[in-house]
Amino acid sequence: MTLAFHKLHGAGNDFVLLDLRRQNFELNAQQAAKMADRHRGIGCDQILVLREAQEKECVARYEIWNSDGSRAGQCGNGARCIGLYLRINDEIGDGEFSLESPSGIIRLKSCQDGEFEVEMGVPDFEPTSLPLKLSPEDGLYHLASPWGRLEFGAVSMGNPHALMLTNEISDEGIPEKGAFLSTHEAFPEGCNAGIAQIENRAQIRLRVIERGVGETLACGSGACAAVAILRLSGRVDDVVDVLLPGGHLVIKWPGDWQQLKMKGLADYVFKGKLNG
Repeated sequence: MTLAFHKLHGAGNDFVLLDLRRQNFELNAQQAAKMADRHRGIGCDQILVLREAQEKECVARYEIWNSDGSRAGQCGNGARCIGLYLRINDEIGDGEFSLESPSGIIRLKSCQDGEFEVEMGVPDFEPTSLPLKLSPEDGLYHLASPWGRLEFGAVSMGNPHALMLTNEISDEGIPEKGAFLSTHEAFPEGCNAGIAQIENRAQIRLRVIERGVGETLACGSGACAAVAILRLSGRVDDVVDVLLPGGHLVIKWPGDWQQLKMKGLADYVFKGKLNG
């Protein structure tokens, strides 16, 4: 069979999008991992599967598959890429619209400057929501590690996130530390591990090691989680520029259990066909 696909990215976080509203194909874990392989497949961080919406208020429904074939619950960069795909196909115009994500209905805004703003939900700091088998001490968690005692915050943005701070964002040991935290047994379902350097109250630098993927050039929900954790502890303001290796996102969160919003670009790379 021949399967049409689309390649997009948000701040370097790249995706293969399969619009299965128009094709008869069912993806499984083995196929997802093969498709995401950068040497023997198309190559991507994650695969986005677009389906017909089940809710009348939504334009479409989507699934997220990690590059190892596992499923993901949320992806802000992916949501923006879906928004761009829908806009290219004239399914949306400027203004607000809704999508069904694996974590529930999310609202997006197609902005006149070409960017997309996504309502990412209300941050959930309850350990059982991640889940996380630790109790916080003054809002932070601690784990013994080969590098000594690790201190981190944690939050669910529809998927589990942990955040550590560093004084040097270019530290070569960050991927190893992130992978240690991402796969630690304290997180029964794993987590996305972020490492942030605070530049000032309105700007941070961030690297994210994603569960089932590894380090990516950007992670939208990771940027949201980082700002939520830092905002709750009073370290940043309610609008923060997040500088990731692949680009720039703007995160807005006034706190007080309100919706957190993320704004940024999405880019269409190419369309292709996969024979198999």
